[in-house]
Amino acid sequence: MRALKALLFGSGSLVLFVIGAILLGYLALNFFRIDIPTAHMAILVKKTGENLANDQEVAPTAEYKGVQREYLLEGKHWRDPYNWDWKIIPQEEVPQGKMGVLVSLTGDNLGYGEFLAQIDPNVELLQGGVLTKGIVPGYLNAGRYAINPYLFKMELHDPIVIPAGFRGVLTNLSGPIPEEANTLLVPPGFRGVQEETLGTETYYFNPYEKRVNLVDCRSQRFSLAEKKDMGFPSKDGFWVSLDGIVEFRVMPEHAAEVYVTYNEQENGEKIDEEIIRKVITPIARSFCRVEGSKKSGRDFISGDTRIEFQKNFEKAMRTECEPLGIEIVVALITNISPPQQIAEPVRKRELAKQEEKQYQQQILQQTSEQNLAIEKELVKRKREMIVAEQAVVKLTTQAMREQEVAVTKANEKLEVAKFRLEAAADEAEAIIARGTAEADVVRFNNEADAAGWKRAVEAFSGDGEAYARYVMNQKIAPSYRRIMANTEDSPIMKIFESFSKPATPPAPASTSTPTPLAENPTP
Repeated sequence: MRALKALLFGSGSLVLFVIGAILLGYLALNFFRIDIPTAHMAILVKKTGENLANDQEVAPTAEYKGVQREYLLEGKHWRDPYNWDWKIIPQEEVPQGKMGVLVSLTGDNLGYGEFLAQIDPNVELLQGGVLTKGIVPGYLNAGRYAINPYLFKMELHDPIVIPAGFRGVLTNLSGPIPEEANTLLVPPGFRGVQEETLGTETYYFNPYEKRVNLVDCRSQRFSLAEKKDMGFPSKDGFWVSLDGIVEFRVMPEHAAEVYVTYNEQENGEKIDEEIIRKVITPIARSFCRVEGSKKSGRDFISGDTRIEFQKNFEKAMRTECEPLGIEIVVALITNISPPQQIAEPVRKRELAKQEEKQYQQQILQQTSEQNLAIEKELVKRKREMIVAEQAVVKLTTQAMREQEVAVTKANEKLEVAKFRLEAAADEAEAIIARGTAEADVVRFNNEADAAGWKRAVEAFSGDGEAYARYVMNQKIAPSYRRIMANTEDSPIMKIFESFSKPATPPAPASTSTPTPLAENPTP
């Protein structure tokens, strides 16, 4: 029984312990947890601890009450709600194309003439690394930053964009004051206007540290007629008025000096009006009055005086303005109005001269046109002659070519005829040789036959008829014997019997043995 009670009481304690642990876990998840979403931060405030002094805005350490320098970033964090309080706020963001400038709200006060806060190099800037109040040197690039609003205030500023044709005059608003007073331009690093200017680019400067003023270095045009009093008295007391155009520009290498010298605060960054009013107009008026008073009013009617006055005016403007950092591109006198009392007669005279020149020019023009017509005819005739000569050359060339072709063909035929003649001569010689050879053969045969017959006739004592009968009988007798075999005793055969037996040849005239005759000599 006792064991059962102990078990029940023991089980109850275990259940209570589990329930208490669950409650504590729930309280920890809901009251002690700090959930900080993305791009946010939590500012911590201490409820307990030592009190701050009257000149303190933020607790220096976690042992003091008030806003803490420490802050929490995205994620889950746990704090005791009895001792701590917190406030979740969005983080500061610098958009693209902007820059952020911090202003320190805590720390010691700055000294006289100082406005930039002092930085503690051993502590991170956003964790309270600023020792004094004031503007924090430098700037923040585009991005997201966890900035405690009780420590810093962030300002957004645009970068400095220097367009083409401009120069940026840089002024240091902080830094040591130069030792030499009343200087227009100061050495690098000192407070004041810097001699070196900035070119076409985008620059990120803390506007409380550096100021950039744009100076237009492009060409500017100014008309002298805008100043109604632009004129001068001539040597003989007549008033001569004029009009002109002056085109100028600020030299880029002297932009800072020109800006400091002629800029006025009420005109802002534009200094072209100051340059016109303080430089261009006084120099132009001074030259016109000094140089114009040396000549009479009549001189300004003629063209030579005008041209000389124009050249001297442009030369003087460039000589006077270049040392001041201003380049004169064009200085042109467009119109000079002499006094009307002398202008009309001189104008008529000049008009008469111009008419005379015009008539002379017309005469020259007519003469030129006449000469031009003659030249055209000559050119036309020469062109026709050239065409005719070309035709003659063409025909001559063609005839010579045909002649050469005919001569070539005739030469070819002549060579062929020569070859044929030589061949005919060779062939005639061959025929003659062949005929001569055949004739010789016939002659030799005949001579041989004749020699045989001669010897045979000599065998019959030189009686040719006896030899002829002998030969005939010798040829015919055997044939008749065969034909008339049965008529051997016939009277016809008696005729041939005398021829069947050869007659006894006569004794040779000489003792030499006669050459035997052929059995059947050729008649």
